[in-house]
Amino acid sequence: MNITEEQALNYHQYPTPGKIEVVPSKPYATAQDLSLAYSPGVAFPCESIHATPADVWKYTGKGNLVAIISNGTAVLGLGNIGAEASKPVMEGKALLFKVFAGINAFDIEVDTTDVDKFVDAVKAISPTFGGINLEDIKAPECFEIEERLKKECDIPVMHDDQHGTAIIVAAGMLNALSLQNKEIGSVKMVVNGAGAAAVACTRMLVSLGMKKENIVMCDSKGVIKLSRGNLNPQKREFATERDITELSEALVDADVFLGLSVADVLTPEMLKSMAENPIVFALANPNPEIAYDLAKAARPDLIFATGRSDLPNQINNVLGFPYIFRGALDCHATCINEEMKHAAVHAIAELAKQPVPEAVKQSYGREDLSYGPLYILPTPFDPRLLTAVAPAVAEAAAKSGVARRPIEDYAKYADYLEQMMHHENEIFHCVTSHSRSCPL
Repeated sequence: MNITEEQALNYHQYPTPGKIEVVPSKPYATAQDLSLAYSPGVAFPCESIHATPADVWKYTGKGNLVAIISNGTAVLGLGNIGAEASKPVMEGKALLFKVFAGINAFDIEVDTTDVDKFVDAVKAISPTFGGINLEDIKAPECFEIEERLKKECDIPVMHDDQHGTAIIVAAGMLNALSLQNKEIGSVKMVVNGAGAAAVACTRMLVSLGMKKENIVMCDSKGVIKLSRGNLNPQKREFATERDITELSEALVDADVFLGLSVADVLTPEMLKSMAENPIVFALANPNPEIAYDLAKAARPDLIFATGRSDLPNQINNVLGFPYIFRGALDCHATCINEEMKHAAVHAIAELAKQPVPEAVKQSYGREDLSYGPLYILPTPFDPRLLTAVAPAVAEAAAKSGVARRPIEDYAKYADYLEQMMHHENEIFHCVTSHSRSCPL
């Protein structure tokens, strides 16, 4: 799909600038309504929360509100563009939370690259929110920021560039391995890229059974080896002792290539050196590490995934983060832990194996959507993601002891989610119609 600059700028400017707005959730037409909403009626919930802090979940929107927070130092495809320039991306993320999972979200751009100042700012505003989605913060600072906020806040904190990407990659990888008749515990993987997403994806795959000794990670200088010295802790974690220096050497007989780097670093010759039935996740944005046609021509037996919507097997974070936060919010989780991430991985992977509804096929104009080498993950507009992922995450939170309000009946919860989104969509369409009818 080709998007012109004019189309994109017009979309963001008209009929009103930006992509999100605040809509009242209570009546406000009468004087009594306003007295209940503000003074004097508002004093009663304030006093109740002061006496019983947990009442904040009952009387405010905290339980359905996520902060999307960035300093704009690692915006996907754009790099370090700063806090203010990152705002359109964060507003877009807020739109996705609302459209896909009915979650309200505020975008907050923090104008600092100082880790201490960033953490202090986010921690200070955290009581407003039920969850925090960190976004587009460069490595290695993002690792420290997330770890500190997870320890210092009592609400879920997740850096989506790390864990959101890792969850979708892992779900797709499990299915790709199964289709290629490979065992996760025995495959050899080469990772090209050593940023936040690459490290998180590799950690996730190791947690699912991949052997660390079977992994080679490369950065812009080549193979990451212990002998190189001056490695940050994340790179040292995956440094190899093998006597190789180049990506081309690492790929010989490898089963899996995971790229989170730059376009065109993978050649057909490198692909031809890989093991039988290889798996290639070329996730550089906007263009993959090797073009789809070149990859298929070089290795017809491969399974190929990218971040692009115009190619099969898109690795898209929207398959995960709205529903992960939905489940975490609804059980009042104190964090998003490994058990919850694993639950999301398996729920997404399993959904891809189910028959695709006709409505989804029609929306994509593809009658051939079914589990196989060209369909290892659900499509972003599959409505079943909400009822598959959110309950799985909430149940994992309860089982792992981080749910303050465990859900008692997951079947009823799934029904509630369907009804809630039907209602949200009706409201969304009303607001959209209203916005389109307003003059500039």
